[in-house]
Amino acid sequence: MLTKEQRRELNTRFWTGFKQFMRYEKSSSGRRISWVGYPSDVKYIFIRMESDNQHTRLCIDIQAKDAAIRAIFWEQMTELKKVLEDEMTWKTTWMEDFTTLDGLLISRIKWEKEGLNFYNEEDWPEIMGFLKSRLLEFDKFYQEYKDILIALAE
Repeated sequence: MLTKEQRRELNTRFWTGFKQFMRYEKSSSGRRISWVGYPSDVKYIFIRMESDNQHTRLCIDIQAKDAAIRAIFWEQMTELKKVLEDEMTWKTTWMEDFTTLDGLLISRIKWEKEGLNFYNEEDWPEIMGFLKSRLLEFDKFYQEYKDILIALAE
């Protein structure tokens, strides 16, 4: 079992390495972006990368405190479902009602790969490769359609 400090150090090393791994990748818009803190430009939408001892995933989290606003964004994403899934080369999981570990009810769209252990550094190249592929695919979709979501937030 790792201590809190060991987990923090492992997280720092992994995400620093991931930044280096992605440093030459540009957004499909041609701009340089922070892949680790992917900018959604919409205050209710968060792009998250997660990895634990069993799974690695890229998630789109719709986190509006107001359920009606969350429902509007969810509806818009489901209208874009075909386009999004055509862009992604991995199975997409849609969860309209997902409860986070903090007990927050959100909507989540995710791409997940099982069998990768974040705490096994030998898995890191595969974890980074999975996240890179999903991020680049997602970015191609998002740069094309983000204006629709930005307009909803206004």
